[in-house]
Amino acid sequence: MTESFRRSGEYPQGDDHQSPYLQQQPASSPVNPEWPAPPVYAPAQPAAVGSGATGWPGSGQDGGGAAGGHGGGAHAGFAEQPAGTARKRPARGPLALVAAVAIVAAAIGGGTAYGIQELTGKDTVAGSSTSTTVVPTAKRGTVAGVAQAVSPSIVEVSATSNAGSSTGSGVIVSSGGEIVTNNHVVAGASALKVQLNDGKSYTAKVVGTDSKKDLALIELQDAPSGLKVATLGDSDGVRVGDDVVAIGSPEGLTGTVTSGIVSALDRDVTVSTDESQGQGQGQQGGGDGQWPFSFGGRQFNGDTGSSTTTYKAIQTDASLNPGNSGGALIDMNGNIVGINSAMYSAASDSSSGSSAAGSVGLGFAIPINTVKADLADLRAGGSDS
Repeated sequence: MTESFRRSGEYPQGDDHQSPYLQQQPASSPVNPEWPAPPVYAPAQPAAVGSGATGWPGSGQDGGGAAGGHGGGAHAGFAEQPAGTARKRPARGPLALVAAVAIVAAAIGGGTAYGIQELTGKDTVAGSSTSTTVVPTAKRGTVAGVAQAVSPSIVEVSATSNAGSSTGSGVIVSSGGEIVTNNHVVAGASALKVQLNDGKSYTAKVVGTDSKKDLALIELQDAPSGLKVATLGDSDGVRVGDDVVAIGSPEGLTGTVTSGIVSALDRDVTVSTDESQGQGQGQQGGGDGQWPFSFGGRQFNGDTGSSTTTYKAIQTDASLNPGNSGGALIDMNGNIVGINSAMYSAASDSSSGSSAAGSVGLGFAIPINTVKADLADLRAGGSDS
C-alpha cells in the first residue's frame, strides 16, 4: 500500500476547509502524516510573533512551534487554528437550505396543524359536511358521540286540535326557546306542548309557518335557561354516502337515535299544504299514521290532496318513523344538515288497523340551508301569515 505524505500546514486541518493561503511547513520540520490527539488542557491564547502574523505557543521556540509539532506562523491576515479547539461546521450550500425549508414546511403542515386543530377543536371527521365540531373529542366520528352532543337540542312536539292530536319532533335554534319543526306537525293546532330531552314539558306557541317549504317556527313559553342550541351545518357540503344520524320521537319514543347514510341528493319531494292532512300524523289509528308525500309521480302514505308543494330533499336510509318529522338529520361532527320531513312506509295492515312495521330505508329531509334562509321570514310570521 502506498502512503502519501504531506507537509504540515500544506493541506487543510482536520475535516474543516481552512484558508488556501496557509504557510507551508519549513522543509526542516519533521514530517508527521497523522495529526496529534487534542491536548487535555485548555489551549493557550495566541501571541503575536511578528508583524501581521499570529502564532500559538507550544513546544517550539519563539512561539513558532505549535503544540504537538505544528508548524510556525500563518500567512499574514490568517491565523492557524490551534489543535484541540472546537471546530465549527462549515456553512452548507443551497441544497442544505432547501432541505431545511422542506423539513420546516412539513412540520408546519403536519404537526403544527394538528396542534392547532387540537387546541381549536376544528378538526373534521370523514363523512362530515362542515368543520365545526360539537362532538366530544374522545367520541368524534361515532354515533354515540353525536347522540351525546346533539340529543339535548332535540325535542318532542305534541299538537292538539279539534281533529285530534299528533306527535312530531323539533330542533332548538335559539337560547330563548325557538324551535324549528315541520309545518305539518303543527298545522291547525290549538295547543302545543314541548318535551325537552330532560323530560320536562313546556307549552309553546306558533311564531311563523311556511307551508310551501313545510317549515314552522315555534317558541317555548317561559323557556328555561341553559337550553342547548343546535349547531346548524352546511347542507351544500353533504355528499352521497356520508354517514348521518337521525334523532327524534318516533311513535312518541322521545330521543330515539338511528343512523345510516345519505342515499341521494336533490330529490323532488311533494307534500301537502292542507292543514287537515297534518292532523293525526305520528299516531297509530290517526288515519294511516303517516305524512303523505309523492315522488316521481307516485304517492306514498296516502293522498296528498289538491294543495301541494315541492322541495329539494336529502334522501337517507337512516330509519325514520311516524313522529320523526321535524327532527334532525345530523352529520358526524354533530352539525344539523337537514330537518326530517317525510318517509315511506308500507300500507297499513287492514286487518289490525295499525300501521305496518315502519321505515324501509326511504326517508327525506329538508336541507338545513333552506331552513337557515327561511328563519328570518319565520320569525316575522312566515309566508302563511
